[in-house]
Amino acid sequence: IQGGMGIAAGGNINPQGTSMFEPIGGSAPKYTGKNVINPLAAICAGGMLLEHIGEEDAALDIEKAVMKAVSKDIKNLGAGKMGMTTTEVGDLIAKYVTAS
Repeated sequence: IQGGMGIAAGGNINPQGTSMFEPIGGSAPKYTGKNVINPLAAICAGGMLLEHIGEEDAALDIEKAVMKAVSKDIKNLGAGKMGMTTTEVGDLIAKYVTAS
């Protein structure tokens, strides 16, 4: 069970070929260039990709970083309501992954 569009990621798995991983949520053209979109779904999709290619430890580091950020730092998962910019959220996740 996912927590909503701000954090949901999906994967289209092809056991015999290329698989695809993506954030779930659709487009939001009104936010283009405003640095307010929640990047966690895209980050989680990257974690799913890492797990799929056998990088379980790296995937777990991302999952733990996202969980920590959501529980400690991010006020709301909605665009423009996080209490920080898209860039700041990405930097925060990178900091938590690096520290793990």
